[in-house]
Amino acid sequence: MSDTAPATRFALRLLRRLGRPASGAAVAWVPLAAVVCGLFTGALASRAAWETSRPQPDRAEAAAILTEVFPGHDLGEIDTPPALFVVYGHALRLSTVTTLVLGDGGEYQESATGAGALGAPPAPAERIVTVARERLTGAGWRVYDPQVSDRVTCADKMCATPRAVIDTALTARRGDTILNASISSQTAVDANYLSVELHRAPPPLVVPAGVLGAVAGWLVFGWVSRRTEGRRSRGTVNGLMGVATVLWWLPLPLSVPSLLSHHLGEPHPAWHPYWEWLGQPAASLLFLVGAVCVLLALGLAAGTRRAGTPAR
Repeated sequence: MSDTAPATRFALRLLRRLGRPASGAAVAWVPLAAVVCGLFTGALASRAAWETSRPQPDRAEAAAILTEVFPGHDLGEIDTPPALFVVYGHALRLSTVTTLVLGDGGEYQESATGAGALGAPPAPAERIVTVARERLTGAGWRVYDPQVSDRVTCADKMCATPRAVIDTALTARRGDTILNASISSQTAVDANYLSVELHRAPPPLVVPAGVLGAVAGWLVFGWVSRRTEGRRSRGTVNGLMGVATVLWWLPLPLSVPSLLSHHLGEPHPAWHPYWEWLGQPAASLLFLVGAVCVLLALGLAAGTRRAGTPAR
């Protein structure tokens, strides 16, 4: 009993510090609300910190890497992205906001510089992978174990002659640059046997910005809670924060296990952005409604008079 007493006292002090009673529904509701406010504030701060990233590799940088790693392969035109984060390959703009909010928010992703080689591979796919790994290692890249998968393709619409195809995914990182390559054993003249993407890892400021943002969100929640203690607006503020808490927690039971399984299932030189773990922006409609509730609660808390302050 003595081992758990300090932890219990700390939890009760935390609840009182947040301006909440140490019993009743608040014991469960307050920590959930404080945590989720901190998580989303941290996610917004980490997104702002992404702006300190270097631009995605330009054509000159990409061409130098591709020539070094995949010699003898005609990778054709190198495509460079229009922005650091894109929606369906396009920079985020006012016309794409509805795409984010109404179901396609998952298409908001970090962009990449890419290139591909068409037709039948000039050498066996296994040989291409071996040469690429040797050259990457020799050039100072950290090379992860290749991921091999198989599939069946058809030479005609009726699929009278199905063909087995083996795809190999190769991942490597050097500095803040990540390389993702897909090497296929396919022989069709109108399909890529080699696809390569280059993109940047999260900049160093992302982690501290996320932590500081989470702390700031927790403190703001505590300020709102204490500001409305014993005030008539308390019930309204509680209701607004309660709605936001429910809406913001809803995507997490789906997004966190899904991303965790994805990360454990294949190599990841860098983790997915913070906000994707919170189900954003795939569930951005829930976030926006919750954000409106939080802003209204902040406005009510800011306009609440302190005890003993006469009305003008």
